[in-house]
Amino acid sequence: MKVGIIGVGLMGQGIARNVMRRGGFALSFLDHPGNQPTDELLSLGAQALTSSAAVAAASDVVILCVTGSPQVEAVLTGPGGVIEGLRAGAVVVDCSTALPASTLRMAEAVRAAGGDFVDAPMTRTASFAHEGRLNLLVGGAAPAVARVAPVLAAFTEEVKHVGAVASGHRLKLLHNYVSVGFMSLLAEAAAQSADAGIDPAFLVDVLAGGGGASVALDRLSPYIVEGNAGVLPFAISNALKDFDYYRTMSQDAGAQHTIADGVYQALEAAVEAGEGDRYLPELVRVFRKAP
Repeated sequence: MKVGIIGVGLMGQGIARNVMRRGGFALSFLDHPGNQPTDELLSLGAQALTSSAAVAAASDVVILCVTGSPQVEAVLTGPGGVIEGLRAGAVVVDCSTALPASTLRMAEAVRAAGGDFVDAPMTRTASFAHEGRLNLLVGGAAPAVARVAPVLAAFTEEVKHVGAVASGHRLKLLHNYVSVGFMSLLAEAAAQSADAGIDPAFLVDVLAGGGGASVALDRLSPYIVEGNAGVLPFAISNALKDFDYYRTMSQDAGAQHTIADGVYQALEAAVEAGEGDRYLPELVRVFRKAP
């Protein structure tokens, strides 16, 4: 199979290199100013193309790794989009974080064009992408998932087929709601602890030995103790986007979202204060009292 990828960013770069290096697949990618450096991909024989339609025309499997639903919709259905060049029987694999309602619409558009659609959002960070150890939550028909399985295996450690199309994106939003929600709560507690002059190592030790023990604490601890935010390169603005998607999904389903509203407001205030490009652990600083 020939593979194409649209979105060679922090996550997509790792996906692309492992599709080639570990999977041995021929690769084409969309040449875009937002890409990370592509020298390694080109040295491995990847082909840079100038439109999403051209990537689709060259590919049996098209991987999308873009910011969110507006970008997915533009890449698929906009002028020069994937659907214009889609091969009959090709499978689109959307690794973005997206709204389930949009995912269902895009899947229908891809099927109408003669292809198939799988949503496969990721639950790990860019370092795991580079190492080829991402985890995926996959939604789609079993035959389509089976067809792309060898490609997914090239850049993952675990692939969970969780249901029909949009199930992956729904579970990803639930996952990020819990993960970012936990870290936001911990950041607020760490800020209050720091304001009170408590040794941050004591706070982490107490939480780790009790009800605060969690992956969220593990990810936030390097910043709480050492001021190192780089272990979690996930922007506050991205967290806000994911919470916005979660709230929309909840509203569409008629589900409770009171707690989500509170976290959203805290993240929104951080972004409005100019902190959107900062990594999520820096919420600890943002939540501290002004000097």
